[in-house]
Amino acid sequence: MTLESTFDVIVVGLGAMGSATSYQLSKRGAKVLGLEAFTPAHDKGSSHGESRIIRQAYFEDPAYVPLVLRAYELWDQLQEESNENLLTITGGVAIGPTKGTLVTGCLRSATKYGLGHDLFDAKEMRRRFPQFALTEDEVAFYEEKAGYLKPEECIRQHLRGASRRGADLRFEEPVLSWTASQEGDGVSVTTEKQTYHARSLVISVGPWFAELLPDVAMPVVVSRRVLFWLKPLYESSNFDRGVFPIFLWEPEGSPLFYGLPRISEDGSPKVGIHSGNETCTPSTIDRRIHPRDASAIRSAIGTRIPALNGEISHTSTCMYTMTPDEHFIIDTHPNYPQVSLAAGFSGHGFKFSSVVGEILCDLAMTRETSTDIRIFSGSRFLKHG
Repeated sequence: MTLESTFDVIVVGLGAMGSATSYQLSKRGAKVLGLEAFTPAHDKGSSHGESRIIRQAYFEDPAYVPLVLRAYELWDQLQEESNENLLTITGGVAIGPTKGTLVTGCLRSATKYGLGHDLFDAKEMRRRFPQFALTEDEVAFYEEKAGYLKPEECIRQHLRGASRRGADLRFEEPVLSWTASQEGDGVSVTTEKQTYHARSLVISVGPWFAELLPDVAMPVVVSRRVLFWLKPLYESSNFDRGVFPIFLWEPEGSPLFYGLPRISEDGSPKVGIHSGNETCTPSTIDRRIHPRDASAIRSAIGTRIPALNGEISHTSTCMYTMTPDEHFIIDTHPNYPQVSLAAGFSGHGFKFSSVVGEILCDLAMTRETSTDIRIFSGSRFLKHG
């Protein structure tokens, strides 16, 4: 066994989670090998698209709040180290019926953790953010600290920081197979080029999870999503990051959709629909944009953000890797404690990647973490048979 092929930790997948894990491991002095099937910060998976929402009053479950607060700290640190603008605060609104899942969930998290917020009715929203047209029975939960991250740049800076600290990052080198010793220490990972050995393995491959872990009873379903950048019909500056907040909108009886301001003078605001059941695999995803995709987004924004209903500037497809309850999987392998898994980020994981990297680093190095990740246990699916 050559020294060059032996490491402390091998990280498979260098997207959002894997790049952050490699960065954290290298900061702690581990000898790291990172393996990625594609080029750095590629657009084939789930970690691209120019901007990603970050928010604190997490409607999905208050258990996410301590994690996202830590994620903000880590993004600030990475910004400082890299001297790159990664995180922009714009404020954010969550719009929906007073008793809807979105607004009640945001209020629950904000109340539990004392997060600053306001609740605006339709009239107040017209005054503050005239771009949005709420119905009289809708309200907007407003939080000042929400904003967006630049996903490709975040990944690049995590990779750069890892590389600078000695991590060996190899791109366009897909993993063919891996094995782990029954004793709980030691793994081997084989690519087309060679077989590598390490004490621990981290697998964070997004929609490729089922392909690398076919025998693990952690159900994930991959589905196709489409992102749209739209040219406003007039006054494009009304959608600048200084005046247009990130938003989530849960219309009564319709799918939740979201959007972000334009992030540059010549850019366009971005919108997407959060739900959808068009399942696919990474090799079968339909990357073409169909009339049904465009009509779905126009039906979402048409009467609600009328000025945004202009021509399509550009589009992109991405994949959500969904768990049945839409909570993440962050856990060790059920049979091999030296193998850590991160999957099923269900379309809301990117903002957490800085802190998920810290957690996966803990698991890889010490087999435990002081962060409470019980909600993300892979074994929760076994209870349902």
